[in-house]
Amino acid sequence: MDSVPENAPEHCPGTDSDAAGKASACAGCPNQNICASGETKAPDPDIDAVKERLSTIKHKILILSGKGGVGKSTMTAMLARALALDDSKEVGVLDIDICGPSQPRVLGAEEEKVHSSGTGWSPIYVSENLAVMSIGFLLNSPDDAVIWRGPKKNGMIKQFVRDVDWGSLDYLLVDTPPGTSDEHLSITQYLSAAPPVAAVIVTTPQEVALLDVRKEITFCRKVNIPIIGIVENMTTFVCPKCKVETAIFPATTGGGTQLAIDAELPLLGQLVLDPRVARACDNGTNFLLDEPDAPASLAFKNVAQKIREYFETQ
Repeated sequence: MDSVPENAPEHCPGTDSDAAGKASACAGCPNQNICASGETKAPDPDIDAVKERLSTIKHKILILSGKGGVGKSTMTAMLARALALDDSKEVGVLDIDICGPSQPRVLGAEEEKVHSSGTGWSPIYVSENLAVMSIGFLLNSPDDAVIWRGPKKNGMIKQFVRDVDWGSLDYLLVDTPPGTSDEHLSITQYLSAAPPVAAVIVTTPQEVALLDVRKEITFCRKVNIPIIGIVENMTTFVCPKCKVETAIFPATTGGGTQLAIDAELPLLGQLVLDPRVARACDNGTNFLLDEPDAPASLAFKNVAQKIREYFETQ
């Protein structure tokens, strides 16, 4: 995979390409000289250790959007819980939202602390077959702010993929921050060292979200990450009292349905906005077990089934 710098021109050939710094698209790029010098091509000395660690994880799934506030963390946790309903499967959640880690709270493990052993950091188990790792476990307080520049955040992500002793997993879901920047380049570089890896793109119906989500799709295609499909979150709100369904975020340009058509990707599901899901995430409880027949629960389970089917056909 050719790594693409954060501030690269639109048609950047990537730092690993023989055309790095020499292509016409490189003209005017602030990274042109260093790319042309070949200094960016030095292999990461830890890539073999990362590859060995990740070799025991069958399927790696990036939960991406490009837009904040569309429900990536909720989606990650709910899909992980849905996949873990199968007791024969081992599931992990890696939270690489360094500045805004949510998974400890969402998965009900906020009070836990990470332990280390001779084989590395031990993830926190929220059930017998569902584990999670997050920088949130390393902070002294949930109110502590992580005020780091890119290189230090990237170093933390490397530690997560190199030093966490996940054991054998069937699925590792990665909760990502918004954007297409440092964290995304780092995690795709490391996960691509031990395929298969694929992405689920999360959006909401309104155009302001779709603008950023389209950029995320472009990012995946530039770095050669296959996309399983698109999930539209918060499609409608169903009142728990009167059952009236309302489109709070109108799909003025067709929403996730039209985006999936335009991008030639599967629409994995459209999820209702259910306040009980938000309450369960705040309390760290398992909504899928508490409300197994709720429309939201059925939708999450359906998306999880489509993810399973995707990997079975690869």
